[in-house]
Amino acid sequence: MIEDVSSRGLALFGIAAIAAGLLGMAMHHNRAINAPGGMDAHVHVMAADAGEGAAARPTTVVKPLSCEKLPNVPGHSITTALVEFPPNAYTPRHRHPGSVTAFVIKGALRSQMEGGPAVAYTEGQTWFEAPGAIHAFAENASVTAPAELLAIFVAEDDCGPLTILLPD
Repeated sequence: MIEDVSSRGLALFGIAAIAAGLLGMAMHHNRAINAPGGMDAHVHVMAADAGEGAAARPTTVVKPLSCEKLPNVPGHSITTALVEFPPNAYTPRHRHPGSVTAFVIKGALRSQMEGGPAVAYTEGQTWFEAPGAIHAFAENASVTAPAELLAIFVAEDDCGPLTILLPD
């Protein structure tokens, strides 16, 4: 499903969504957003694969809020996305095409980068993922309460897929 959105409307929505996200509110739709001016933000729902019973776990939902070219870094853009983790949600092994900084807005998340320990992050904490680094998994630490994070991606200008799923 493709939705056309005006550049001004998308910018205003992005600003409002970031503010709402910082207050702990988010939403998601599995779609590509095609806005005038060339912004294509591909949104992917990631399938769960955490061993036995993983298919029954909710999936992480991602909503791009903005994608802007970086005038001081030719050939690169910055994309801001709101990521919602329903209770017990799980994101399987993946990587991102660029650098990522994640900021926990609400709840608690467990995350593990390949080669490192699983770490629990709570509201106000951040982590960084280098370009191409393997993210072993991310999950909501709670089976009853939702969690959310704000993700900032710096990658090449195409504003393409934010997440690339990998086999186990």
